[in-house]
Amino acid sequence: MINLKNLNVILTGATGIIGNSIVDKLINFGANILATGTNDEKLKLLKDKYKQINVEKFDISNHQGIEGFVEDCGKIFKDRIDILINNAGVTKDSLSIRMKEEDWRKVIDINLTSTFLITKNVIKKMLKSKNGKIINVSSVVGHTGNIGQANYAASKAGMIAMSKSLALEYGKKNIKVNCVSPGFIISDMTNQISDQHTELLKSRISLNKFGNPEDVANTIAFLSSDLSDYITGETIHVNGGMYFS
Repeated sequence: MINLKNLNVILTGATGIIGNSIVDKLINFGANILATGTNDEKLKLLKDKYKQINVEKFDISNHQGIEGFVEDCGKIFKDRIDILINNAGVTKDSLSIRMKEEDWRKVIDINLTSTFLITKNVIKKMLKSKNGKIINVSSVVGHTGNIGQANYAASKAGMIAMSKSLALEYGKKNIKVNCVSPGFIISDMTNQISDQHTELLKSRISLNKFGNPEDVANTIAFLSSDLSDYITGETIHVNGGMYFS
């Protein structure tokens, strides 16, 4: 049985469909959550729905503000952060020869560099208690690549390699670092795909269907719990058999 009672969790990218599902799942298992995002309206809706959570507006692209943000989180949680879930990310899709350098940099800076800087500062907190779990949300395209997503695929592949390195560095301090790599998950984005293209994509998935946000949230809940205490440096694929590592 998953039990996250009294565990303190920072969740970035909380206002999206997957983020909302993670909040719902972890709250049901008893976690204390500090949820972040950049959209005031969506943060308010999240707070109205889950009155027991803390919400804080923060743009993770603000690298200079990350250390202060983590310090603020530490104050809210009385300097004990048990779990960090790096779910925030952006896309700026284009074929490589048309991709603007600024779009390359933005995706790398937010998806990879920001994740590293938040993780680095949270690890400093976790070292004090010699305990912690970091879960980075990557993507299937970090393993397979994807047309028009050279920047996004590179950022997600980099996240996986970074997580393995951090797992090696801090395993002896009882800090576990893992990734979850979703495939096609039902969302506003997939709802915009034409029926014909949807069927083509499903035909490439062993289970012949898109996943639900809850499928990702279930995996993150497992990695957050003591059921995963002997797992670190790993990537769990949530893609219905679209890709096998």
